[in-house]
Amino acid sequence: MSSDVMIEASALTKRYGSLRALDKVSFEVHRGEVVGFLGPNGAGKSTTMRILTCFISASAGTAKVHGFDVFDDPLEVRKRIGYLPQRAPLYQDMSVWEYLQFVADMRGLDESTFKKRMKGIVDVCGLAQVLGKNIGALSHGYRQRVGLGQALVHNPPILILDEPTADLDPNEKAEVIKYIKEIGKERTVLLSTHNLSEVETACARAIIVSKGRVVADGPLDDIRAKSDKVRYVVMVHEQKAFEAGRKAPTAQEVQEALGKLPGVGNVTETPTDDNAHRFQFMGPSGSDIRPELFGLIVQKGWLLLEMRRDSQTLEDVFKVLTKGDERKDRGRKYEPDEDDDDDDDASAALGSAGAAGAAAADDDDDDDDEEGDDADDEEEDGDDEGDEEDADDEAKDEPKKKG
Repeated sequence: MSSDVMIEASALTKRYGSLRALDKVSFEVHRGEVVGFLGPNGAGKSTTMRILTCFISASAGTAKVHGFDVFDDPLEVRKRIGYLPQRAPLYQDMSVWEYLQFVADMRGLDESTFKKRMKGIVDVCGLAQVLGKNIGALSHGYRQRVGLGQALVHNPPILILDEPTADLDPNEKAEVIKYIKEIGKERTVLLSTHNLSEVETACARAIIVSKGRVVADGPLDDIRAKSDKVRYVVMVHEQKAFEAGRKAPTAQEVQEALGKLPGVGNVTETPTDDNAHRFQFMGPSGSDIRPELFGLIVQKGWLLLEMRRDSQTLEDVFKVLTKGDERKDRGRKYEPDEDDDDDDDASAALGSAGAAGAAAADDDDDDDDEEGDDADDEEEDGDDEGDEEDADDEAKDEPKKKG
């Protein structure tokens, strides 16, 4: 493994009976990277985190952290990572200072080293006002800050954070993400979440998983750019026309006219508080159709309020990559309809290393899986999250015992 590769997962697979929570997951995280580990609920994010932090073992595959195998050298791995699980095991009857000192004792830090570390932790995590307060009296936001603090006590080079902003209000989420960005300046961070805005704020790279497989991996700009579609937004006044004597258009008239433009697909109306019809639609990225749009609006005599051309967002790409799995969760066979045509084109354009890896995993399944696994998996797909929570329950007391 290269010396700058801090986390390496190779064909990680985890089975719960006939259910595959992870299916040949492979990726690398390099020194100094802050990487978002994205996926819908039940995608396998927490299972991957628990394998990397030595809480559970994989059914197949290998994983290394800072050069140490998580199966062969779990104690060496634990020394080099700071881990914040989704439900941090905080002791409610301890004060913040007492708890962090307890964690430091488990980590083998002496008193002087602990006090030196606390200066930085208090500053980075914003704990100065609550050091003497019992953890049970703190808000969710402050408890997550304490959780970050315990992950930093031993000054690890790698941080693994599993849904650190779950159950927080918007202000608390913003604060925690701010601290993660600060921490990430000096450490390698793997941030597991399904909140896309957090990844766009804190990370330069993302790994997207769905149903236990990596479906995209790369810098955020590259992931966005791989779609061959561009979003357009048009808003025209619904009560006034540009030219006197003309009638204002109806929403149906605007939608039909926009849909006839070459290269335009999936024209949908979006809510607005203005007295206007607002539509968004997809167009090809290789050309700019705003001149045609403007010409159409002038010809119709409509009063234009807004016209915008945007690149695909991370959310757009995420929806494309996970749409089929969402339909399976609802008990429907995935068959693209007419509105999916543009999404299908975008999905095809996303055939990078992540998508290719998923295809390779499909090929391997034909050779490796026992007969009937696919049928079992389809029946059990809806239970991914529940199975991960069962594993969480079994491992919940582990930090108390092992430190």
